[in-house]
Amino acid sequence: MERTKHTLNELLVWMFNYILYIEERNMKESGVNVSMNDVHTLERIKTASNNSMSHIARTLMVTQGTLTTNVAKLIKKGYVIKYKDENDKRITRLKITEKAEPILEIHDAFHENMINKMIGQLNLDENEVLNASLENILEYFRQEYSDKLEAKK
Repeated sequence: MERTKHTLNELLVWMFNYILYIEERNMKESGVNVSMNDVHTLERIKTASNNSMSHIARTLMVTQGTLTTNVAKLIKKGYVIKYKDENDKRITRLKITEKAEPILEIHDAFHENMINKMIGQLNLDENEVLNASLENILEYFRQEYSDKLEAKK
């Protein structure tokens, strides 16, 4: 059991670090001059079911103040617009601009390429035990994430 725990820890920590490093290098090589934090903020704004500042901050697991600072930079670069909700003027909403779309396309292509290579090399589609284990790990993180979000409210 100790070997499994050690391997899982190494896998999660190193994989996270490798992916961020390679992802950032890929973005720079593609001519994108924004941080990975900015890219992930743009991605969350685009895909969120609720584009309010408070919701985006919660799903990114940052404070509203941190998001406000990050969004201000993205607005200045022309990647995001901020607007008031039509029905409730207290709610501030976010939307990415057309200028942000190519950045997200490069980011999406990176992830798709990475996953396709991993699936091809590891035969993940055929390994039900590995798939079930990875799904259980993901569910663990979702549960932890959900608990932390509820505690922040």
